[in-house]
Amino acid sequence: MMERFLADEDATIALARALAPLLRRGDCLALSGDLGMGKSTFARALIRALMDAPELEVPSPTFTLVQLYEAAPPLYHFDLYRLSDPDELIELGFDEALEDGISLIEWPERGGDMLPKNALTFVFNEEGEGRRVRLDGPEARLAELAFAFR
Repeated sequence: MMERFLADEDATIALARALAPLLRRGDCLALSGDLGMGKSTFARALIRALMDAPELEVPSPTFTLVQLYEAAPPLYHFDLYRLSDPDELIELGFDEALEDGISLIEWPERGGDMLPKNALTFVFNEEGEGRRVRLDGPEARLAELAFAFR
């Protein structure tokens, strides 16, 4: 497990940019935390960094549940806030997304047992005027991502 204090939105964006080049096909990033904790800010910054498009419009997939970005590897942004049943993920091509590309999942707890055991779990919590993000996942993968958490 790793933790990092994020003093403001700029620090959240900087973390996403630092992580982006370290991600690879098959990575699943599960973003947890209450509303307003910075999950969407982190997701937008990560998508822009992975797409190498700082001005890219990144809509929230709250209503569509998933947004695909054509990249190499493909990038899938899931927002499960409105998911009524984890089985709906099958219809969305969730399994294929996990194998085919990089998956970024907001509100992963709504996915139940569908989430992979090797997911990289980011938990955002309020701390004073900022946020604290905790990252957990397979030890070998955490070691590869440690550079971004310095």
